Amino acid sequence: MIKKSLTILILVVLISSCVSPKVYKDLENKYADLKKENRTLSDENEDLLKSKNNTENAFNKLQKLYDDAVSKRDKLQNDYTATKNNLDNLKASYDALEKNSSSALAANTKKNRELLAQLEAKEQALATENSRLEQLKKELDKRSNRVQELEGLIASKDAAMRKLKDAISAALTNFEGKGLTIEQRDGKVYISMENKLLFSSGSWAVGTEGRQAVKQLGNVLAENPEIAVLIEGHTDNVPYGGSAQIKGNWDLSTKRATAIVEILRENNNIKAGNLTAAGRGEFAPIATNSTAEGKAKNRRIEVILTPKLDEITKLLNDI
Repeated sequence: MIKKSLTILILVVLISSCVSPKVYKDLENKYADLKKENRTLSDENEDLLKSKNNTENAFNKLQKLYDDAVSKRDKLQNDYTATKNNLDNLKASYDALEKNSSSALAANTKKNRELLAQLEAKEQALATENSRLEQLKKELDKRSNRVQELEGLIASKDAAMRKLKDAISAALTNFEGKGLTIEQRDGKVYISMENKLLFSSGSWAVGTEGRQAVKQLGNVLAENPEIAVLIEGHTDNVPYGGSAQIKGNWDLSTKRATAIVEILRENNNIKAGNLTAAGRGEFAPIATNSTAEGKAKNRRIEVILTPKLDEITKLLNDI
């Protein structure tokens, strides 16, 4: 025990001289920017879902207006038919009464004119309603096409992310059962790697096996240049007691996330602008910290892959 404590003390002294306060401050500022950018992306995703719901509501409203217009048009058509039948009957009566007295003829003529005026008014109303109905139908078709195009684009993005998940699963199949999981949810792909695959306790240096896993992941990402890559470092809730260079779990998680980014950047085909490193410390656990197994799950690197949403945003603005 004394020998182990002495070794840790020596390691603390050696590491404390490696990182300046300026480097730490830069990392801290970068994390704040990344956290703000992550929040902006989450807000954009919520806005997109809200816009989609608003579009569907507008579509349903137009559908109701269209149905009401059809019903009103049909009623006008029936009224028009009934009025026309009355006119035909009156014309027949007019022909019969034409042989009668002039007073009866005058009364019938007045009634005929009234019915003709009513018929003309109903014809005009019917024409107006038909024009409105046609305009509503055009607008309904336009909105329907936009909704279908939006749904198709979202489905295409989901399919592309499923394909990406399958490609990553195939590339990292040798690391299954070693603290690595891959899943797709909310239109994103999440790759979680427990620290036992990547780092020694208290260290942010990636081991040989972990480096191989990250490099194989990088080979897949290099073939998908339109994917944003967020690397998050996570720890358990045990206070960091290692090097004096590290101020705590948050600092350690940031250095570990940055170490993964540096390995990915060794692949020249990966766009550096697509990569983001962030430290989450112990503040985003996925399991209880009351057991050793839960703590092991919480000590992890999460790589979150997000498709770029420029096309969907443009389409929503056009609706």
